[in-house]
Amino acid sequence: MDVSGSRENRLPLGAAALVLNAVQWVVSEAVAAGAWTSPPYSYATNYISDLGVPDCGTTFQDRVICSPDHALTNTSFIVQGILFAAGVVLLAVPLLTGRARRIVIALAGAHAVGFLLVGLFHDSGSGPGYSLGLHVGGTAVAILCANTVVIMAGSLRSHQLPRAYRVFSVAVGVLGLLSEAFVGASTSTAGIFERGGVYSWLLWSVVTGVSLLVGQARRTAGARMPENVPA
Repeated sequence: MDVSGSRENRLPLGAAALVLNAVQWVVSEAVAAGAWTSPPYSYATNYISDLGVPDCGTTFQDRVICSPDHALTNTSFIVQGILFAAGVVLLAVPLLTGRARRIVIALAGAHAVGFLLVGLFHDSGSGPGYSLGLHVGGTAVAILCANTVVIMAGSLRSHQLPRAYRVFSVAVGVLGLLSEAFVGASTSTAGIFERGGVYSWLLWSVVTGVSLLVGQARRTAGARMPENVPA
């Protein structure tokens, strides 16, 4: 079995999944927010999940909900969960061992299940009674697990990762959890703090994915350079 070859295949795939995960989220969110015009969608006051509510014209927690592209948003939620989990697992298998690997894979799987619930069940007050509970529960699990993965990525020193990357990972993960804790502090800033809890792992996904892909490209280019032939 070619272990090194398997590792070299998994790393770029995992990195690409993480980058794609973040890009599709930001683009889908921007498209859905742009389609919401009556009243205009606010990144500061509206929850991200408001973009996935299928009802139009209803009021929920003093917010008027109307997202024409709710199907796009809910699809993006599910795709995000799958891509983030896939990217993390593809990186964890060759890079981690033992308990750390099991914990990271379990967190990634729980994150994917959480976003599956987020995409299938909505925070609309007009839906079934259990829908809101599943949505909120899935959101809490997904955000907690993703930010924990990010913090772990910076806490593991066995792989001699650059100090700047480790500090970045821990800082952005902690800030993500703190942001989520303040979501309910004010209705005027709920959207800002919620995005702090979500954009944390999206930013980490881009930084991690791009760093790995650039490193892989440099190693490949170095391997292909012809050796100097002595005169």
